[in-house]
Amino acid sequence: MSLVLTHSLRARLLWFLLAAVILTAGAQAIIAYRTALAETDEIFDYQMQQMAMSLRPGLPVGGELGERFTTEDGDNFDFVIQVWTSDGLRVFQSTARAELPQRAVLGFSTVQARGTSYRLFSVAAGSQVIQVAQDLAARRQMAGTLALRTVSPIVLLVPLLMLVVWWVVSASLAPVSRVRQQVAARQADELGELSEDDLPDEIRPLVHELNLLFERVRQAFQAQKNFVADAAHELRSPLAALKLQVQGLRRASDDAAREVAVSRLGAGIDRATRLVEQLLVLARQQASSEVDAKTAPVELTVLTRLVMSDMVTAAINRGIDLGLVQADESVVIGHEEALRILIRNLVDNAIKYTPPGGTINLSICSQDGKTILTVDDSGPGIPASDRERVLDRFYRVSGAQGSGSGLGLAIVKTIADLHHATVSLAESASLGGLRVAVTFTFTSTK
Repeated sequence: MSLVLTHSLRARLLWFLLAAVILTAGAQAIIAYRTALAETDEIFDYQMQQMAMSLRPGLPVGGELGERFTTEDGDNFDFVIQVWTSDGLRVFQSTARAELPQRAVLGFSTVQARGTSYRLFSVAAGSQVIQVAQDLAARRQMAGTLALRTVSPIVLLVPLLMLVVWWVVSASLAPVSRVRQQVAARQADELGELSEDDLPDEIRPLVHELNLLFERVRQAFQAQKNFVADAAHELRSPLAALKLQVQGLRRASDDAAREVAVSRLGAGIDRATRLVEQLLVLARQQASSEVDAKTAPVELTVLTRLVMSDMVTAAINRGIDLGLVQADESVVIGHEEALRILIRNLVDNAIKYTPPGGTINLSICSQDGKTILTVDDSGPGIPASDRERVLDRFYRVSGAQGSGSGLGLAIVKTIADLHHATVSLAESASLGGLRVAVTFTFTSTK
């Protein structure tokens, strides 16, 4: 039971609110009861005072009034009236067994008579003293009855108020129960958005974050499916080629043939390794998004120089002139490792397809609040009809030289989309080969 009260929001709200209602109603009832008693006492005192004051003008001087008005001993009155002369002669009494004291202080007092207590009010009227008394037991009984009548509506309304509290809490938490039912009814592979209609402001952010989580999980699942499909499709040919090369190695009859077979096998392993690496990079970048990875300012010029220093050996081995012709200082808002992969793929792709002795120029230009990273090469370029398709996975231009797998520019496109950047391909005006331009809009001044 304690666990339910501790962890159930609905039970906790109900218990606390119902306890608050009961405590508040109890306090209100006690206050109302005591207030009613005090006001009733004041009313009874006022009645006694008015009764005595109303007798002052009309009392005779002699004892004739006392003989004319007599009562039986069995009569019982809540109020008792006596009139005394200054000589101590009682000239009037409302009941034969009043037995009120002859002398009393003027005003209000409490006296004992007939085995009970009386509330007494005395007032002087010329040579006479008028006494009006009320039995305190009867007084308290009537006051208690009136006080209970005052409290009874509060007591009767408490169950109704508790019922209203229960209904309000249940109705307010109904959206939470509805969301829980939607989640519980889902299949393991159902990652669509939960409905945010008619949700209170306190619940809508939680459901919104759940929808973002579902979207991230869906992207991760999709990237996993793409990776499995791509790996199954693309690794088939390299593995088959490796198997043939191993068989060729076994059939080699002399050292020269064996050396050629080993060289081909090593090249095949390198191609397979490169393909697996690119598949993993593509899958990782496709699984990323701006909602689940923290962005930070990245100095694009510094990062480009670092990538070029890593790639300069490969360029020198092919006799290619690799340089940075323009380097505006600019800061891009994004993910440093992903941007490093983007630049590396652009440079690697240019080195791979630029003939020996060629030139590759990189430039970083800041204009109109945008940063443009450009890679120009003196290679064969890409026909205009194929420039859009080469951004797709595994697409290679017909007759293209090199051992690429068709993933380099696809990875560039994926990372650019992650950074809300655009990738455009055109003919290089300065070198005659291919120009790849990546335009970033999320930048900041250095």
